[in-house]
Amino acid sequence: MLAYVALGANLGDRESTIRAALAALDATPGVAVVAVSALVETDPVGYLDQPRFLNGAASLETTLPARELLELLLEVEARFGRRREDVPAQGPRTLDLDLLLYGSEEIDEPGLRIPHPRLHERRFVLEPLAELGPSLEIPGKGEIQRLLAELH
Repeated sequence: MLAYVALGANLGDRESTIRAALAALDATPGVAVVAVSALVETDPVGYLDQPRFLNGAASLETTLPARELLELLLEVEARFGRRREDVPAQGPRTLDLDLLLYGSEEIDEPGLRIPHPRLHERRFVLEPLAELGPSLEIPGKGEIQRLLAELH
């Protein structure tokens, strides 16, 4: 299954952390990193009183079910210092790995929503996704180029 993951960090050595996290994912049985977009500096969204982010996206070929892939992403985040407790929503983080797409599947379960519920609203997610898959179709939302064009 081809899956897409958003990459982000705004604390510590952001690029090194993202690259090391990708290596950790690639070293996991059942997961292969296929491609990685450019990493770009972006302003924070929501919680604004924090450093700028480094964001990008990666495509993964995986045999893991979506829930197991999500659990792996959360485990890798924790391994690289991500602490969710006592941090505001959308607050600063050493690493953020969001499961955006899992093939063409639409999943809505407790703790797992695919496509990611806000991906179509976020340029810092859509642009790297479009770099990896210029004709990518977002299930239930449409063609990625159209979604990008509709953003303000």
